[in-house]
Amino acid sequence: MALLNEDFLLTNEPAKKLFHEHAEKMPIIDYHCHLDPKDIYENKNYPNITRIWLNDGNAGDHYKWRLERANGVPEELITGDGDEYQKFLAWAKTIDRAIGNPLYEWTHLELKRFFGIDEVFNEKSAPAIWKKANALLQTDDFKPRSLIRNANVKVVCTTDDPASDLHYHKLLKAEEKENGFKVLPAMRPDNLVRINQGNYGEYMDKLSDVSGVQISDLSSLTKALEQRFTFFASMGGSLSDHGLNTYHYADATDDEFNAIMAKARQDNSQLTDDEINKYQTKLLKVLMRLNQKFGWTMQYHMNVLRNANGPMFRKLGADTGWDSMGSQPGIAGEMMKLMSAMSEEDGIPKTIFYSTNPNDWMELATGMQSFQGDGVQKLQLGCAWWFNDTRDGMHDQLNILAQQSLLPNFVGMLTDSRSFLSYTRHEYFRRVLCNLIGEWVTTGQVPEDYDYLGKIVEDISYNNAHDYFGFFDKKD
Repeated sequence: MALLNEDFLLTNEPAKKLFHEHAEKMPIIDYHCHLDPKDIYENKNYPNITRIWLNDGNAGDHYKWRLERANGVPEELITGDGDEYQKFLAWAKTIDRAIGNPLYEWTHLELKRFFGIDEVFNEKSAPAIWKKANALLQTDDFKPRSLIRNANVKVVCTTDDPASDLHYHKLLKAEEKENGFKVLPAMRPDNLVRINQGNYGEYMDKLSDVSGVQISDLSSLTKALEQRFTFFASMGGSLSDHGLNTYHYADATDDEFNAIMAKARQDNSQLTDDEINKYQTKLLKVLMRLNQKFGWTMQYHMNVLRNANGPMFRKLGADTGWDSMGSQPGIAGEMMKLMSAMSEEDGIPKTIFYSTNPNDWMELATGMQSFQGDGVQKLQLGCAWWFNDTRDGMHDQLNILAQQSLLPNFVGMLTDSRSFLSYTRHEYFRRVLCNLIGEWVTTGQVPEDYDYLGKIVEDISYNNAHDYFGFFDKKD
């Protein structure tokens, strides 16, 4: 069987029918990614495939970097300033050893869908692929905006600090109709939540300046955040995103919160674990109220071990490949304590839970069912995230969601990527989805009704995200 033939990952006839007649045609809403809106606005051609595929300075796809390190590639050919053709060859050698890893399939899928290259990617084929891909990259069809359009993407949600001026979002908003897609901000207040990361006082001064509210206590912080929510909403924002590497629920009074803030601005290295937990819990409650007030969706990305390799983190910085699956026991239970407390004031917004640790999925899926309501499936178990966005991880997440909630209401896939070539991950996900539903048809668990099942597939692929997040007017 040919690599990535038209039916790859589709192991039964119902799956093939569902994918080719329903999933394949649907547009994409990428509601969480790490693309830079500046790159979209400037719309420049990449000089070669290394820059768009592997790294551009210290920006790039650290999924790939981790795999290259496992293959003994020197750092100068990963994030360093080594020759870009040699970097490309190093990736070819790495992929040749990567069978069974989703990056093997993603790499070939990106070459096939974007560049029309069907060859197996290895050291032997690399020179010809380098030449063909680089020639295509100089054309208008390979500028960032064209790549987004040609992948049938209707919405791109970037990841933006509350203190951002959203300069490039403003510029892109003015060209939205011409572009044919939306680029929207999603608020990510990690610098505010991670009170102990080292720059809290400096960050609070920055947030004060940009919001026009001098932040000194809980009340003024809430006002400053409401101003930022209002601003983000004016740019089309309707999501927030919260990285909780670890989390423990702890109640705090307003006075306790204010005292912790003041202490952190002086020297946050002296904060106790209890103080950190109280601060984060109180802050998350404020953010939940604001998300609900503005009609936003609140995302929680949790249970991650960050920056484990201290020397390399200090050398290269965050998001360069030194993270791994977290192992905090009971983090889902701590989140349910937060949900329970906020349910007392009807203060739970639309919410999506993600964890890098699949051991949390069942607890999250069952826990969220205690807080559903308000006319929609308000709480969702997010797609298989990060280290789990493999065929098996996607399959397991879909099964858990189906068994513990309502799969047809699922808002579907996202890229979580820094690359304009990652939209093929939506195709990958849709193939896994169709194959799972096709298995249920073959075992007699669901009817062989393609109108019914096809509608479910189309909804999960696009329609549910369209309706759930509120990116569009009713007429769109």
